[in-house]
Amino acid sequence: MEEVAVESVALDRLAAVLPPDRQARLAANAERARAGFGTRTVWHVNATAHGGGVAEMLQTLLAYGRGAGIENRWLVLEADPEFFTITKRLHNMLHGEPGDGGTLAGAERGHYEAVLAANLAELVRRVAPGDIVVLHDPQTAGLARGLRQLGALVVWRCHVGRDQPNGLTSVGWGFLRPYLAHAHTMVFSRRVYAPSWVDDTRMVVIPPSIDPFAAKNAPLEAHQIAAVLTRVGLVAAPSPREPVRFTRRDGTVGVVRPYAETGGLLHHTEPPRLLTPLVVQVSRWDRLKDMTGVMTGFARAVGGGDDGGAHLMLAGPEVAGVSDDPEGALVLAECQDLWRSLPPPVKARVHLASIPMDDGAENALIVNALQRHAEVVVQKSLVEGFGLTVTEAMWKGRAVVASKVGGIQDQITDGRDGLLVNDAHDLAEFGDVLKRALRDQELRRRLGSAASARVLDEYLGDRHLGQYVDLFLGLVRDSGR
Repeated sequence: MEEVAVESVALDRLAAVLPPDRQARLAANAERARAGFGTRTVWHVNATAHGGGVAEMLQTLLAYGRGAGIENRWLVLEADPEFFTITKRLHNMLHGEPGDGGTLAGAERGHYEAVLAANLAELVRRVAPGDIVVLHDPQTAGLARGLRQLGALVVWRCHVGRDQPNGLTSVGWGFLRPYLAHAHTMVFSRRVYAPSWVDDTRMVVIPPSIDPFAAKNAPLEAHQIAAVLTRVGLVAAPSPREPVRFTRRDGTVGVVRPYAETGGLLHHTEPPRLLTPLVVQVSRWDRLKDMTGVMTGFARAVGGGDDGGAHLMLAGPEVAGVSDDPEGALVLAECQDLWRSLPPPVKARVHLASIPMDDGAENALIVNALQRHAEVVVQKSLVEGFGLTVTEAMWKGRAVVASKVGGIQDQITDGRDGLLVNDAHDLAEFGDVLKRALRDQELRRRLGSAASARVLDEYLGDRHLGQYVDLFLGLVRDSGR
């Protein structure tokens, strides 16, 4: 297993953006944790250190936990491609989708258990009885029994789900149920995601959160945004003469690499000009994010020529950089094939970008600049566990157009702090909602202002950390140790 280095970040940094009552509550929760956890270590185990909202949240929450004096540690599974093919299939089924159409039968269960048994052997050398272990998502569920037998307090944290269960979700949950029986408690982002056999006494609901000071969310001035995007070749403008620097979590200084000099990060197209209105979706190359649907809906929406000359940019991770998602390259290829079929006038206004993953801070800075540069940020997911890309864009004061699915509908009140597409599969509705946003600058300004305030109220890390403290203290109390 790989242990991910986590820096210590003082809670004062987060407290600086909070109102006084929340500052006081944050400090009180830190004190409760220090007094109640004793010498216990809080371990988090997931499938990847890079790519996706889980890894980003862990980096942030664990850093603040360490800043509060709590011993937090983060381990990543060691697994082979077959394991990730199986767990991606499981991930899709929990969303009610068939994925690659494969099964979750005896062979798949046997391989899943064999890989996790090897990881468990290393875990038992690290974890002490009484430690708290948070297992994240389906990839880790099979570790629960061995950790509980060791005497650890085991939490399984599920970041995915579907609003309305179907036959496929039943298959997925049936695969996981024998393992989850050994967790002390389970955490879901929404109550409706929990299967019917999970008793309310064994579960809690904790929505995700963002860190306003992370590289992906930190404030950027207009000239910084332009410098980053031109340096990497995502927009066309004179390249800055001076290097574009950024600071990583460990304090080291990095320099944004001049990708524009080697062709940029776009596939096939010339970058849009700096002043061109831009519609952006940032997500994994995942069929459930419906990048092809965004492209098709945008192509239909701009046919009338009343969109202000907007361009669309679909930005995802460099596919080799996300180890736990074997479908990424296939979905990117599907998007490229669809792009080639577009009429030439539309094709020139649609851009596919792959953002490098080898330097997490640089990746986050590029995404930050791209979202802040966008006139409209889109998240047209077919299903969505929560949608942290929506939270991030809202925090930046962007007008967001998103599907009314999963946790997105918890974050956005339609017409107040974003615009919702009622039917995620209805491309005509998506196009109409997108045109409405592009045509009305005052609407975009009003939605963006309300969106930023909504995130400040509900989706920053102080709330998330407080809920974790309550959960962990309850486990410690119930264990009697």
